[in-house]
Amino acid sequence: MGKLNLLVVDDEPGIRSGIRRILESFSVSYPFMDEDFEFEVLEAETGEEAIELLDNYMFDIVLLDNKLPGIQGIEVLEYIKSQSIDVIVVMITSYASLDLAVKATKSGAYDFVPKPFTPKELRSCLENIAKQLFLRRMTQKMQVEGKQVRFQFLSVLSHELKSPINAIEGYLKLMEAKRNGDNIDDYKEMIERSLSRIQDMRNLILDLLDFTRIESGKKQRNIKPLYLCEIARQSIDLVQPLCIQKDIDIHLNCNDKIPLKADSQELEIILNNLLSNAVKYNKQGGRIDVILKRESGEVVLSVSDTGIGMEKEDLEKLFEDFVRIKSEKTKHISGTGLGLSIVKKIADLYGANILVDSKPGKGSTFTIRFPAK
Repeated sequence: MGKLNLLVVDDEPGIRSGIRRILESFSVSYPFMDEDFEFEVLEAETGEEAIELLDNYMFDIVLLDNKLPGIQGIEVLEYIKSQSIDVIVVMITSYASLDLAVKATKSGAYDFVPKPFTPKELRSCLENIAKQLFLRRMTQKMQVEGKQVRFQFLSVLSHELKSPINAIEGYLKLMEAKRNGDNIDDYKEMIERSLSRIQDMRNLILDLLDFTRIESGKKQRNIKPLYLCEIARQSIDLVQPLCIQKDIDIHLNCNDKIPLKADSQELEIILNNLLSNAVKYNKQGGRIDVILKRESGEVVLSVSDTGIGMEKEDLEKLFEDFVRIKSEKTKHISGTGLGLSIVKKIADLYGANILVDSKPGKGSTFTIRFPAK
């Protein structure tokens, strides 16, 4: 259960003890809140004592009487504003007037509770404040997490783009200086490596675009009946040139009549990511099997490879954002750490389950089970 720290500032002992009794067994709960809030109460008899407590403790709420011995409640309110103390202030006074209300509001008062107040009136006021505090904390949390995600994006982008740009620049300078002579054929390897680096950068940009569209919820979805085999064949055609380079055989086992209501672009993203990984992490002369079938009321997609595989402890973090499995065998393989994260986010949109079976040196199988409906 969460706690809200509350300071009662009133020179009447009966008011202070009455508020403490009202809040002793009181907690605030809303359906959208992940925890209930109860109140931790501290008391101050004067404005001077209140200021001292505010300087030394963190409070969420202040219940502040205006008529106090010494400095008045409105002066405490002005002090809170001048010091930018992050706290919600509610005035409790029997001398409330329009002028005081306007002045207190300008100085930052959130609400008024007139004396004498009932337990119900106080609780209702605090329920509203607890809701405001919960929403404020959620907003702050989202802002912090948003900054972290933006920082991760920039870190990944700068790191992943820097290396290929440097490599391409180096090759172009060698060609500009005609280091290998005047024959263009002598630069064939440099050109091929530059084109490969450009493809890596293109893949990174596409991954980031897919990721941000899905995360923001702004991607327009076009859900309609489609046949998975056709999409699988298109994805296989895309990775075929990479398979030829590594002498990898790729096989599709699919019944043409496997329908699914889905967004074709989302399924292409899933297949393209799984297939490109199956090629990248495969061995020279390896094999990839793509199987699509109906089973127990589900549509099942599996992609298997004969590649380097993974350790069991690596599987737990496989679908996290920006995570790449690092080992001696993967250090020369480029990637953003976003591909499988994107696959998982899209699968979640369909209520689909993802299973991974992998053994080091033997290969990996990714299986996605879509509810048929």
